[in-house]
Amino acid sequence: MSDTVLVVGAGPTGLSAAAGVASIGKKVVLVEKEAVLGGAPILSGYAKLVPSGEWAKDAIGRMVKRVEDSPNVTIHKSTKVVKVEGEAGNFTVTLSNGQSVNVGSIILGTGFTHFDSINKPEWGFGTYEDVLTTTQMEQMVSSGKIACPSDGRVPERVAILLCVGSRDRQIGREWCSKICCTVSTNLAMEIKEISPQTDVFIYYMDIRTFGLYEDKFYWKSQEEYKTKFVKARIAEVTKSADNRLLVKGEDTLVKRPIVIPMDIVVHAIGMDPSEENPELAKVFGIGLEKHGFVEKGEQYTSSFSSTRRGIYVGGAALGPEDIDTSISHGLAMAMRAVGDMNALVQKAA
Repeated sequence: MSDTVLVVGAGPTGLSAAAGVASIGKKVVLVEKEAVLGGAPILSGYAKLVPSGEWAKDAIGRMVKRVEDSPNVTIHKSTKVVKVEGEAGNFTVTLSNGQSVNVGSIILGTGFTHFDSINKPEWGFGTYEDVLTTTQMEQMVSSGKIACPSDGRVPERVAILLCVGSRDRQIGREWCSKICCTVSTNLAMEIKEISPQTDVFIYYMDIRTFGLYEDKFYWKSQEEYKTKFVKARIAEVTKSADNRLLVKGEDTLVKRPIVIPMDIVVHAIGMDPSEENPELAKVFGIGLEKHGFVEKGEQYTSSFSSTRRGIYVGGAALGPEDIDTSISHGLAMAMRAVGDMNALVQKAA
């Protein structure tokens, strides 16, 4: 019977889980497929996080340092799990670096994949240089300069298109990605702070700045930063004769066609299941739900369980999730994993 916990994935969820387990004196083996820790906020170069407003590199950097400094955590970077054998309390796990570890439980914080806007070609991504994704725009914000990639000019007008890769049955994305509306309103404010002369437009089907985010982001961006919200169905993004982007569609409030020139168009991309989930399902012997996210086990008395006993899953691996909630999931999974291992030890005694 092992009381070591394997944590797979070193984004916000996995880092939180690893720190939680280590804080109560248990050993952790942390496996990350990338060469750096921090997950999407670091790998994709996020700017300021929602809702804290703190720079991602600083906030996630502290989480990384806490884990790296812990004597109870062994870290394997650029490594994957290739085989899992055994059962709860006694798993034998083989890693891609050739090592084998014995663990009592497994926590999956394997996250998500950003929607690839190439799958929405009519909205201009991959065709026009000044059509970007939210992650690319956040990288621009992090650089401290807002400029059109095509020629370096300061944009007069920026459009953010919501629900790109979310709530779209035509391309097989039937879910809301939960955080895009809030991230987009925050991004609109960041653009204005750097480039006050730039007008920012948000095109939306519905606004879903859930909970306390409504006041802090939606109303603030509109009233203090003069973000212009347009309820619309977008048909396509093309270019005009004078080389400006044209956002074409229907204003669904007044029921009339619209064609509005823009200098930059930003796709608010959604959250897809991790592209590695089919492989994870085979290696770990767990189920996936119909969209491809990891399937939950019994929810109410075994929170964060997967469909295999002793393996727990949380954060965006379960479905679209915000960073703060993912961090909470990590701590909750640490409690579940250690508590269930202790129960197995007591039962064996």
